[in-house]
Amino acid sequence: MTANGSGRAAARRDRIADRMRGPLRALRGALPTPRRNPFALGYLALLLGTTLFARFGDPQLVHRLQALSSTDVHNLAHHPVLALAASGLWVAGPVWTPYLWAFLLTVAPLERRVGGRRAAGVFAAGHVGATLLSQAVVLAAVAVRALPVDALGDLDIGVSYGVLASLGALAGVLPPAARNLALGIAAVLVGEQFLDGADLVTGIGHPAALLIGIALWRPLRRGPRRPLRRRTVPAPLPVRA
Repeated sequence: MTANGSGRAAARRDRIADRMRGPLRALRGALPTPRRNPFALGYLALLLGTTLFARFGDPQLVHRLQALSSTDVHNLAHHPVLALAASGLWVAGPVWTPYLWAFLLTVAPLERRVGGRRAAGVFAAGHVGATLLSQAVVLAAVAVRALPVDALGDLDIGVSYGVLASLGALAGVLPPAARNLALGIAAVLVGEQFLDGADLVTGIGHPAALLIGIALWRPLRRGPRRPLRRRTVPAPLPVRA
């Protein structure tokens, strides 16, 4: 091969490498790490632990702990703080994997943009606010005899309210095209369940959690945002005497 041919081949390789460098950098920036996502990854690890315990632990003990953790009307009337905190330690169902993807697509990117404390605040606001609203609706429905009295003690655990609030909040710190896509996906998910009408609690709680996240756009935009990638400033060149 001539020198010109080898030079052209090297130039082609350099162009291909340059084109691949951008997507690879974006992919690395989107992957959660313990340093950038301590809240999301720590919470996922906690949920994995309680899910394994619920699956392999003593069934009677699991039932008692989940009943104590439930944010039903009865528990909220007697120990509200314990119920609101403990209900977020479990997933609704025996499978953890869907929550892995939910956190990676909502909580983790929100945390990268606004920081762990504010991401945790959004999650807690959605979890608490949507829980109280949905259980207030249950209480009102029982009062007018639209639901049986047993509904006041129905098991209510899980983290879906916090996830949906994180999705709603995340949309507010995304570019317009991505914001519209996120809101469209959220509207489809929430609307489908609302129209199904199978579960009054989540039928009220899920759209409420999403709206809570959207309501937090302004304070999240006002506060400082984390850069998605650290920018390194080149060192100044030495000045010759």
